[in-house]
Amino acid sequence: MAPPGDLREWIGLLEREGELIRVSAEVDPHLEVTEIVDRVVKAGGPALLFENPKGSSHPLLVNQFGTERRMCLAFDADSLDEVGRRLGDVLEMQPPQGLVDKVKGLKKLKSIADSQPKSMRSGPSQEVVLTGDDVDLCALPVQTCWPGDAAPFITLPAVITKDPRTGGRNVGMYRMQVLDRRSTAMHWQIHKDGRADYLLADGKLEVAVALGLDPVTAYAASAPLPKHVDELMLAGFLRGEPVELVPGKTVDLEVPANAEIVLEGYIAKDDLTTEGPFGDHTGYYSPAEPFPVFHVTAITTRRDAIYPSIVVGKPPAEDAWLGKATERIFLPAIRMSVPEIVDYDLPVAGAFHNCCIVAIRKSYPGHAQKVMHAIWGLGLLSLTKSVVVVDEWVDVHDYNEVFFRVGANVDPKRDVLLSEGPLDHLDHAPTLQFYGGKIGIDATHKGPEEGARPWPEEIVMSDEVRRLVDERWGEYGIGSEAVAADGRDKGALRQLLRR
Repeated sequence: MAPPGDLREWIGLLEREGELIRVSAEVDPHLEVTEIVDRVVKAGGPALLFENPKGSSHPLLVNQFGTERRMCLAFDADSLDEVGRRLGDVLEMQPPQGLVDKVKGLKKLKSIADSQPKSMRSGPSQEVVLTGDDVDLCALPVQTCWPGDAAPFITLPAVITKDPRTGGRNVGMYRMQVLDRRSTAMHWQIHKDGRADYLLADGKLEVAVALGLDPVTAYAASAPLPKHVDELMLAGFLRGEPVELVPGKTVDLEVPANAEIVLEGYIAKDDLTTEGPFGDHTGYYSPAEPFPVFHVTAITTRRDAIYPSIVVGKPPAEDAWLGKATERIFLPAIRMSVPEIVDYDLPVAGAFHNCCIVAIRKSYPGHAQKVMHAIWGLGLLSLTKSVVVVDEWVDVHDYNEVFFRVGANVDPKRDVLLSEGPLDHLDHAPTLQFYGGKIGIDATHKGPEEGARPWPEEIVMSDEVRRLVDERWGEYGIGSEAVAADGRDKGALRQLLRR
């Protein structure tokens, strides 16, 4: 089964899998939808299709990405690591050594060639075309998510621009504050490629915004790709078929043929407005700041178009699994740059840019510090505020184990590195915006060459006794489901700690 070809196929798949509920009651996109969705997301609940949002004739889809299972369904994969391996197979291509290798290599090259977007003359996204006075963003069920938000915000867009120098396409996901019927603010943060295109523009920059895409293409808009890599090519590779594009009606840009809604327009150089506050994925409101104004020249839609949205806020929120998808999918790419990395984890509670836990194959003194600096020099991971490094046998996704290693293996005088560098635009903690302190914690085992005393042996039960207990477990009358494989009743432990 291939990944869904458009949003409607995706909704159909979610329904068949019991992963979507239709809400027929009238619900207000102003705050009410957020409170519903926030409760559902935090309970691991289904996607929600609000069929009768107040003030709009367009259904509103929220929480389509809210669980690991739905992300795997989107990619037609058993796990997100499987998706990463698909990308890794291409990144790790070597010169073929024999006929079999040559055939495999040709298949991989063909999959890359077939990933390029495909130009079409027409598509469903332009079944309805609105220009001039007919353009009305207020007809869409755009959410005001939190009480302190300055206005309704479009939160799940794929914003398409061209590099004014090279003509290369960029597709990014940037929130858009609705200003009036025909304009929005465009939240192009300082480190984003869309902002780079804007700063290079001479006079004005044409922009298209696609809403309601198939889930893989929507994900690709959020992916942290290098500027010269086309997000739509990544989407085509992960989908196994190209993204189909049609010419815009009022802009010299190609737009997804199967999108539910497309906004076309332009941003004039130095045309700024006050954007925000906005309740962001950090769990705090990002403050009001000047950002460019997007002027809408056309809205094109499918008939009976469905509007997608996403609610961010205190983690966990729906964007958690978009972030986790990126974490898993880009592990092979990170290993290409830092091959000693075994695995890494970006904790959801850390809003992804506040903490990175890394397991490495440690080979020499200072190796952990070398990896810290590598992380701080790697794409958007350079914005990471704290890095924790553990040995290769540590499960970076088990935060109890990681904290155990930090507590057991760290001498703060020797193993804590304080540095400074660029920080995320949305980070409110540093004294200076965009720049501040960073911390690295080396929680690996230490050797004498690092100035450590003889390192003690770690307590581990013998394999022989473990096998004996496994075989006799039924005789003990203790029960089997409540006790974890490592002998700890984790559920009971959590309850004990809460008392």
